Amino acid sequence: MAISAVKRTEPKAVEQAIRALQAQLGNKVVTSDAVRAQHGHTTTWIPNQPPDAVVYAANTKDVQTVVGICAEARVPVIPFGTGTSLEGHVNAPLGGICIDLKDMNRILAVHPEDLDCVIEPGVTRKFLNESLRDQGMFFPLDPGADASLGGMASTRASGTNAVRYGTMKDNVLALKAVLANGEIVTTGRRAKKSAAGYDLTRLFVGAEGTLGVITELTLKLYGIPEAISAAVCPFPSVEAACNATIMTIQTGIPVARIELLDALQVKASNAYSKLTLKETPTLFLEFHGSAAGVKEQAESFGEIAKEFGGGPSEWTTKPEERTKLWQARHDAYWACSRLREGARPLATDVCVPISRLAECVVETQADIAEMKLIAPIVGHVGDGNFHVSIIVDAEDKAEMETVKKFLDRLAKRALSMEGTCTGEHGVGQGKMKYLATELGEPALDVMRSVKRALDPDNLMNPGKIVAL
Repeated sequence: MAISAVKRTEPKAVEQAIRALQAQLGNKVVTSDAVRAQHGHTTTWIPNQPPDAVVYAANTKDVQTVVGICAEARVPVIPFGTGTSLEGHVNAPLGGICIDLKDMNRILAVHPEDLDCVIEPGVTRKFLNESLRDQGMFFPLDPGADASLGGMASTRASGTNAVRYGTMKDNVLALKAVLANGEIVTTGRRAKKSAAGYDLTRLFVGAEGTLGVITELTLKLYGIPEAISAAVCPFPSVEAACNATIMTIQTGIPVARIELLDALQVKASNAYSKLTLKETPTLFLEFHGSAAGVKEQAESFGEIAKEFGGGPSEWTTKPEERTKLWQARHDAYWACSRLREGARPLATDVCVPISRLAECVVETQADIAEMKLIAPIVGHVGDGNFHVSIIVDAEDKAEMETVKKFLDRLAKRALSMEGTCTGEHGVGQGKMKYLATELGEPALDVMRSVKRALDPDNLMNPGKIVAL
């Protein structure tokens, strides 16, 4: 079946859909300009493209109602979690109806004996962990924002703990989603592994809402470690910090977190988060395990750091000090915004094989200097993933051209090193143009075939990942 042309939805069709939605869902349907603008993208350089209306879904039936009405009227559907994604994922380039899932925020079941839980997509990571703490469990993935877990699954998110616990693709056991035809698909069960059929769970994890709207997730949980130790370790250069990271991973030290902040990011975080760190490239680390195991891991890392001129490390096991440290790391985006008055951070990420990490970061810093940009670097360097936050005046056309040149050079550098144009931010609108180079046209054709099979009228979050 042919995909409909990529053009903005006819106003009459939109009006028809909104009237039908209002008739069935009443005040859950909002059409005010302010609310619509809030549901277009606001955390990227890509222009805000608001939907024609926003529906606050309270349950799966509401989602099915929206999808059914939109399918009949041929109007796009755009799922929305908390709006913290960074590549235009929630924009509505063709217009359409946004489904805000924040009110679908129930924890449906927790199975302590099996270390898993079942939740609705609007549950945020912080709320889930607050609810699990008294049972001695936690969900480890922690992107900087307090994102919804449905959104995290849709963008295949990760965070500072990914080096030990993996990303969303490793921690979603199963999910339910409403398809473009209104049917509900269940992709798996609670068993920790399965060889039954295609891996539909991982098809939807990272699909960015282009195949369906996630309405339920079954997640892996983990026991809270007996001992946790965090550290700050300064280095003479970014290259030295990266090389220490590489050796730490290669020697098998089971580090739970190992995060890089370059000197400019340390300066920004000191000011924003009231830290007193030396303004030099720095690693933030955390080790999980038994008291003896954590002590041994810390000592082993200390020896590696010395080989590259790092240290001395400052260690803490106090929960309040660890919380302050990692909150500063998560607030890096906001800290950057204070570096230049009247400008805002534009965040991007790439990921390379860990053996190429130091080379990629050093070359990226050279680009920043050459182009005279203000652009701190932070990174989940334990898995070769790093982020650059360019502080930019988006109204300055010449400056934006320089920034776009930088972004293009960064993505192509990662690809030339057998890496990826995005380690965790996702494709959205912003990185679609790099997929052909990264994966090849045959892979994109497979993606298009899947999209056509599940969404023949191109209504599910159109204009993202692959062009049709």
